[in-house]
Amino acid sequence: MILNKIYKNAFLVILLSVLLSACATQKKASIGQMQGDVYTGTDTVEYLADGVADRVFFATNESILTTASRDTLRKQAAWMRKNSSVTVVLEGHADERGTREYNLALGERRANAAKDYLMTYGISSNRISVISYGKERPVDSGSNPLAWSKNRRSVTVKAN
Repeated sequence: MILNKIYKNAFLVILLSVLLSACATQKKASIGQMQGDVYTGTDTVEYLADGVADRVFFATNESILTTASRDTLRKQAAWMRKNSSVTVVLEGHADERGTREYNLALGERRANAAKDYLMTYGISSNRISVISYGKERPVDSGSNPLAWSKNRRSVTVKAN
């Protein structure tokens, strides 16, 4: 009887320990969110300078700049005005869906949309070049809506 009570108490202590440790485990934050079908997270973003993101994201089959994209490009333009010797390459990208040719053209439209916007903020066109990689350089190789959203982008890179 006493041995039975000891086993029961030991079992309860182990069970409570397991339950308490499960409660103490921190839940990982979700990296990457989507607003509609446009990625709004930061896990793929790098920076041109402190506080100046290097990329903007697009909706499916679109080259129209979102409000968030315009805000990012305004910050890039302000930084480029302060750093007048810097030239950049705007890389246009697309997700894996669609033909190679379609995605190359879409990537070019996206990069040109970013270029045009930077030019409206006083950045000379001779400081900006455009290249499209289409779907050839995904940042996320997944085949799902979040991965596709991360890959629909224009990335601003300092030219060498």
